[in-house]
Amino acid sequence: MTLFATLTRYFSLTPLVLGLAMGGFSSALSAAEVSVAVASNFTAPMQKIAQAFEQDTRHKALLASGATGGFYAQIKNGAPFQILLAADQETPARLEKEGFGVVGSRFTYAIGKLVLWSKQPGFVDDKGEVLRTGGFDKLAIANPKLAPYGAAAMQTLTKLGLLTQLQPKFVEGANIGQTYQFVASENAALGFVALSQVYADGRLTQGSAWIVSASFHAPILQDAVLLINGKNNAAATALLSYLKTEKAQAIIRAYGYDL
Repeated sequence: MTLFATLTRYFSLTPLVLGLAMGGFSSALSAAEVSVAVASNFTAPMQKIAQAFEQDTRHKALLASGATGGFYAQIKNGAPFQILLAADQETPARLEKEGFGVVGSRFTYAIGKLVLWSKQPGFVDDKGEVLRTGGFDKLAIANPKLAPYGAAAMQTLTKLGLLTQLQPKFVEGANIGQTYQFVASENAALGFVALSQVYADGRLTQGSAWIVSASFHAPILQDAVLLINGKNNAAATALLSYLKTEKAQAIIRAYGYDL
């Protein structure tokens, strides 16, 4: 019996996973763990991907969620992360340039979408006209200097000609996770958040929303990078390969991302 047939029979691995084994996947006999720093907006899909990854490869992904800027500082100060899934392209590129990322490992794993969202059903129309008509006291937005989704929100409001008018209503979150919490807790009637935070399985999970056209802001390209700590970790290289599989990409699309 061939090795391929033996592994398929005894470990119930799919042909896809076995085919990718030479590119970084380990068999169940050499399962490992990988520590992953995940941008807040990608938390929900990454949790599902991590489950599928463990089932298919026996490797385990240990996830930490937070702001990309915060992770950058932690990594430079010695945090033992092995992969960074950032909310932007700039941070992984900077880490690579500064010697904290493995040169040539960086790639775009998702293209984010911005959404104007309210927890209240029917409050936000599908064209975002609520921004012009008013009827709300607070508009949540992520810090545009630190968060790509915050920068995209500012670009959107500028394109709409509403930035000066609405700035007095801003409630600024330190990152997109905090911005989402402002709206989810109804401390802000509406806010600009990542579509993935309010979207799953191809539909809005609650409330009302306007999905902002990509033409209103610069593309939100989110890059992954293998960090120096993960250079010799089989699970780390396996996970980066897994993110490119159709199974993982189907999960990413289900949360509203483009690829």
